Amino acid sequence: MGRLGLKNAKLTGLFLLGCVLFNYPILSLFNREILVFGVPLIYLYLFLVWIVFVMLIACATRIKASSSLEKQASENKDD
Repeated sequence: MGRLGLKNAKLTGLFLLGCVLFNYPILSLFNREILVFGVPLIYLYLFLVWIVFVMLIACATRIKASSSLEKQASENKDD
């Protein structure tokens, strides 16, 4: 599996995990009248899971700086 295939597999897995974590059965576990530092538990859960997903997607789509610089350098040599 190439780099693009691996990236697509990671993003597909994150999408499916997001579908599970942001849907009814899991959300109902956190829909309680409990306050954590004055914030309802459901809001805290949604915010934290969203932040984690942003970080995971950033890691999954990150391009290594050295490989992209090498690619740009080789393209500039061809010109």
